[in-house]
Amino acid sequence: MKNTEAVIVINPGSTSTKFALWSRQGCITEKVVRHDSDELAEKVADQIDYRKKLINQELEPLLGDAVYPPDGGLADKNVRPTHPIKIVGAVGRGGPLKPLKGGTYKVTDAMLEDLRSCKYSNHASNLGAMLAKRYATRFQVNAYVVDPITVDEFHDLARLSGVPWIKRKSRVHALNIKAVVRRVSSDLGKKVSESNYVVAHLGGGISIAPVKAGKIIDVNDALHGMGPYSPERAGALPIGPLIERCFSGETTKAELLGELGRNAGLHGYLGTSDVREILERIKNGDKEADYILKGMIYQTAKEIGAMTVVLHGEIDGIVLTGGLAHSEEVISMLKPYISFLGEVFVYPGEGELRALAEGAFRVIDGIEEALEY
Repeated sequence: MKNTEAVIVINPGSTSTKFALWSRQGCITEKVVRHDSDELAEKVADQIDYRKKLINQELEPLLGDAVYPPDGGLADKNVRPTHPIKIVGAVGRGGPLKPLKGGTYKVTDAMLEDLRSCKYSNHASNLGAMLAKRYATRFQVNAYVVDPITVDEFHDLARLSGVPWIKRKSRVHALNIKAVVRRVSSDLGKKVSESNYVVAHLGGGISIAPVKAGKIIDVNDALHGMGPYSPERAGALPIGPLIERCFSGETTKAELLGELGRNAGLHGYLGTSDVREILERIKNGDKEADYILKGMIYQTAKEIGAMTVVLHGEIDGIVLTGGLAHSEEVISMLKPYISFLGEVFVYPGEGELRALAEGAFRVIDGIEEALEY
C-alpha cells in the first residue's frame, strides 16, 4: 500500500494558530486553535510552548504516536485518507526577516535566532518557522518557510521616497500574491516568467503590487502610510496634519501607530472593520457607510491604476484576491474603475495554508531548490 505523503503546515496569527495536513492532492484536514490573549506572553518567541501544547491537543489524534498511525489511517474518521500518512516536511509562515528574494527557504539556526530575538519585529508569524522546526525534528524531515513577509524584489526606483532619510521598504502579502500569480498563469496556460500582473490583495490591509515575471517589483506599504485606506489601516495621509498630531501632546508614539495600523480606515470612520456588517448597514439606508466604503474602493482603484503604469500598461490581467474578494458587492464596485486596464481575475481568500504547502512540495519534489537564509 502506498503511503499518503503530507506536510504539516502552520500559520500563527495574533490570537490563533491555523494548521493543516496537506498532501500533493490537497488538504487532508485543517484546524484553527484559538488562544486566550491573557495567556500569551508579550514576546511572541515566549509563546511557543503554550501554542504547541494547544496545537498538539488537536494534531496528536490525527498523527498517532508515530509517522504512520497505528490503525492505518487518521484517528478522525471524517478526515481519514485512502492510505496511511507519511510526514515528508513541515512548513510555517515566514515572519519578519532581513530582505529576501521570493521562494522557499530551509529553516536554519541563523533564521531561528533572528526570529527568537525579534530582531526585525515582534510578530506572531515569527513562530511559523519555530513551530515548523519542532515538528520537523520529531519526524526527521526538513522545515521550511515560503515567501516571507519581507520578500524584497523592488526595482531601484521603487526604493526612493522623496527624502534621503527614508528608504521605501517592501512589506507585502507576498505569500498569497505569488501564489495567485502561479494559479492565474496556470489557468491561462502562461509561464509565470513571461507574464505581468497587477495583484490587489484586499484584506484588513490592502497590498497592490505590480508583479513582473513572478517578481514583486513595487508595492504600497500596506501597514503604515501608503496606498488606499483599508478596513483597519490608514493608507496614505496628508503630511501636515499628521505632523501636527505627532507634536500635539494628545497621543503617544505607540498609540498613534496603533491608531493608524489597526483602528483607522473603515474602522476609524464607522467603528467596525467588518465589511459584511457595513454592507448590511448600506442596505438599511446608512448613507455614511456607503460613502466611506466607496471611498476605500475609489482609493484602491487609483492604486491599481498607478501600479499598472509601473508595468507600462503591459499586463496580462488584474488579479483581485484576499478576504474582501469573496464579496460580490466589493468586486462589482471596483470593476467599473479598472476593467478598461485589462482583464480582471478574481481569486477570493488568502489561501495561505495552500500556498505554504505548495511551496514546500516544490522543493521536496525537486521542482525548485531550497534557498538558504
